[in-house]
Amino acid sequence: MGCGVTKSNQFNKHSRKAVTTIRAAVLIQRWYRQYVARTEMRRRYTWHIFQSIEYSGEQAQIKLYNFLGYLMDNFTPSSNERNLISHIFRENEVCQDAEWERYFCYKNIEVPEIYSGPHLTFPLTVEQAVGLVEAFRNKKQLHSRYVLQLLLETWRQLRMLPNISRISTCQSKEITICGDLHGQLEDLLLIFYKNGMPSLEKPYVFNGDFVDRGKDSIEILIILFSFLLVYPSEVHLNRGNHEDHIVNLRYGFTKEVLTKYKMHGKRILKLLQKIFSWLPLATVIDQKVLVLHGGISDITDLSILARLDRHNYVSALRPPKKRHQSSAGASIDSDFDEDVLSTNKLLQRRISLTYPKPLGTRESFQNRSLQDFSNRIKGKAVDEIEIHKRKLAILNMGTNSSEGMTQSVSSESINSDNAKDEWKQILDLLWSDPMIQDGCTPNEVRGGGCYWGPDVTEDFLNRHNLQLIIRSHECKQDGYEFCHNRKVLTLFSASNYYDVGSNRGAYVKLGPDLVPYLVQYQASSMTRELTVKQSVGRTERSALKVLREQLFAHKSDLICAFKKFDSENTGLVSLNNWASAVESVMYLGVPWRMLRGQLVTSKSTDGMIDYLEWFNELAIKGPNTDHIDQSLLETLYRHRSTVETIFRIVDTDNSGFITIEDFRQTWKLLSVYLKMEITDEAISDLAVTIDSNQDGSIDIDEFMEAFRLTDKKSRLERGRSMFMGTVNDLTKLEGDPNI
Repeated sequence: MGCGVTKSNQFNKHSRKAVTTIRAAVLIQRWYRQYVARTEMRRRYTWHIFQSIEYSGEQAQIKLYNFLGYLMDNFTPSSNERNLISHIFRENEVCQDAEWERYFCYKNIEVPEIYSGPHLTFPLTVEQAVGLVEAFRNKKQLHSRYVLQLLLETWRQLRMLPNISRISTCQSKEITICGDLHGQLEDLLLIFYKNGMPSLEKPYVFNGDFVDRGKDSIEILIILFSFLLVYPSEVHLNRGNHEDHIVNLRYGFTKEVLTKYKMHGKRILKLLQKIFSWLPLATVIDQKVLVLHGGISDITDLSILARLDRHNYVSALRPPKKRHQSSAGASIDSDFDEDVLSTNKLLQRRISLTYPKPLGTRESFQNRSLQDFSNRIKGKAVDEIEIHKRKLAILNMGTNSSEGMTQSVSSESINSDNAKDEWKQILDLLWSDPMIQDGCTPNEVRGGGCYWGPDVTEDFLNRHNLQLIIRSHECKQDGYEFCHNRKVLTLFSASNYYDVGSNRGAYVKLGPDLVPYLVQYQASSMTRELTVKQSVGRTERSALKVLREQLFAHKSDLICAFKKFDSENTGLVSLNNWASAVESVMYLGVPWRMLRGQLVTSKSTDGMIDYLEWFNELAIKGPNTDHIDQSLLETLYRHRSTVETIFRIVDTDNSGFITIEDFRQTWKLLSVYLKMEITDEAISDLAVTIDSNQDGSIDIDEFMEAFRLTDKKSRLERGRSMFMGTVNDLTKLEGDPNI
C-alpha cells in the first residue's frame, strides 16, 4: 500500500509539473503575441507618421507651383516678382531640336589631364557601361563633358521610342522590374549584384522616380542611360512623377546636380528636362502586364496615351501651354496658360491639383505687382465654416458655372478638350494610388492624380485585355504589396527609405508564365546588425523626432487651438482635448492619444497636460536669433522647404547666391502666399543675420543651414527638408474670398 501511495504522489508531482510547464508556455506564448502585436502597432503608426508628412510635402509643392503660376497669369510682365519666377514657365524657348543640340554642345568642354574618372567614347560599349557602375561604386564622378555627351545620345534615343513600350518574355527569358530608386545608388548596385547587370539575356524595366531625396540621383541616371544606349531593346525606362523639374526643385535633385557640376550644371539640368519629357509613359509585357509608375483612373485609356505628344508635358503638373509665333518665326511658349486656373478645369473630377481661383479677369490686373496686391492679405481670416461651404460648393458645381472664370482664353490655345483629356491621362498615370473602396476620387492627400478602387481595376483590365498592373510610387514596408484581388502589385526598390531599417526594397521577375517572383533586400549593412526591436525603435525615434519638430513649427496655431479648450486660461487641457486640438492643426491622422507618452512628459497630478510647459520642452535651438521676430522664425521653420524652393527659383544663374534685393522679393512672394505680413524691418534683420560678410548677397546653403532643425545625418533630411510643411499651411490660400 505504501508503494501505491508513493506512485500516486509521484504521479501528482509530475502532473503539477506538467501543468506548471504548460502554464508557463501559455504565458510565454501570450507575452510573445502581445510583444509582436505591440511591435507591429509601433511599426504601423511610425509608418503612418512618415507617409502622412511626406504626402503633405508633395501637396505643398503642387500648391506652391500653382500659386507661382497664378502670379505669372495675373501680374504684369514688367513686375519684379514676375521676372523672378518667369524662367521656370519657359520650358521650350527654342522649338527646333537642332538648335537645342547646339545649346547643349559638349565639344568646347576640355577634360583636364588630371581627371581620373571614367572616359567615354561613342557608340558606348558594354565594357564602358559596366565601368561606370564600378567608378560610381568607388565614389568617382563623371566629367561634365561626358555627362552632356551621354545625355545628348540618350535624348536622341528616347525620341525614337513610342509612348508605351511593348516587350516580350519570348521563350524562357525573364524580365526584371524595379520600382522607385530615389537616388539611392546602394540599392541599384545591390540589385545588379543579386540579379546581374542588364544584358541581352537579362532585360530590365525601371519604373520611374530615379531621382530626388537620395544623394546619387545623377549617377543612377547615368548608369541607366548608359545601359539603355548599349541595350536599347533590353532596357526600358518609364517616367515617374519625380522626373519633373518642378518637383526636383524641392526634393534635392536640382541642388545635387548644381553642387556636383558647378560649371555646367545649368545646361545639364536643362537637357534633363528634355529627357524627362521624352521618357516613355508605360511598358506592356506580353500584351498582358502593364507597368506604369503611379496608376490609373476610370478614364485611363491606353489608346490615348499611345498617341499623345508626351514631350509637350515637360512638367506634368499643368497642361501644355499655348504658343505664339515669335518675330523670328520660332514657336515660343507663353508664360502661363490662362486656362490653367479656370474654374471648369479645377472642377474636372479626375484632377486633384487644387488651383486657386483667379481674382478676376486678366484685364483687371494690368500694372499689378505685389506692392498694390499686398493689401489683400491684411483682412481678417475667413470663418472656417464659410471656407468649408465654399469647398463643398466648388465640388458640387460641376462644370456648369463659369462665374469668376478667366475670360480671355485664346482660340489659338492648344488646350482643346483633347489636350485636357491627354493631360488628365498623364497626371493620373504618374500620381495616382490604389484604394480599398470601389470608385475613383481625387487624390487630395498628394494633391495630384486620383485614388482608384478594385472595380476600376477590373474594368480597365477587361477593356484592355490585361491581367496585371505593376506600379510603384508608394513606399511599402516589405518593398511590395498586392491589392485589388492581386491584380495590382506595388513595387518599391529604395530600401531604408525613411530611415535605416524602415523598409525593405524589392524587385520582381516575370517569366513567360507571367507569375511574379519577388525578391526582397535591404541595402544598408547596418540593418543586418540590428534586431527587430532595435530596427523598430530606431525608426520610431526618427519619426517622433520629425513629429516633434512639426509640432514646434506650428506652435502658435496649436496654442490657439488649446486655448479653445482652456477657457479659464489655466494652461492645462485634458488628453482628449489635447489630441483633438493637435489633429485640428496638423491634419496628419496619426494616433495622438497613443503617442502622447512619447511626445508629452509635462502633465499635472490629475492627468491634465500642461501645454505651455510642453512647448518649452519642444523648443529647438537654432542660430542666434534673439533679435528676430519670433513669429517670423516660426514661419521660417514651418516653411523651410517652400522658402528654399523659391530661393532656387529666384537664383536664375544657379550660382547658389541671391542678391539682398532678390531676398526681399522672395519674402514678399511668401507674404502673399502665406497670407501674412512680413515687414521690411524683419526682412532686413534676417538678411543681416545671414549676410555675415556683408558682401550684399545671400548664400542659399548657409541660410538654410543656419535655420536647420533636424539632425544632418538623418535620412529624413533627404531632399533638404522632405517633411517640412503640412496641408494646413497651404489651404489658407483657398480660404481667401479674393483668390
